Amino acid sequence: MKKIAVLIPCYNESVTIEKVVKDYKTALPEADVYVYDNNSTDHTDEIARAAGAIVKYEYRQGKGGNVIRSMFRDIEADCYIMIDGDDTYPAEHARIMAELVLKKGGGYGNR
Repeated sequence: MKKIAVLIPCYNESVTIEKVVKDYKTALPEADVYVYDNNSTDHTDEIARAAGAIVKYEYRQGKGGNVIRSMFRDIEADCYIMIDGDDTYPAEHARIMAELVLKKGGGYGNR
């Protein structure tokens, strides 16, 4: 079975992270959902863990330069779906995106 990783970089997303984790766990139950906490002070990590996420920490502040680099360095998967912890991206399209990557090599260049 191919491994799918949902990657969620977070900084103080306590208001929305539970919904985001649960939505993606429902949409892709076979996926591992990772929350990378980037020095949150609002218990984002605890809420994410209680919602079923695998919580990891990146203490060097900065989403682009540090958190994203750490996620892709640390996590091995056949398909990555990176989203934000603020409920910006609807989970209902996650299955289609994952299938495009896993079954068709991403869709681009394979047409």
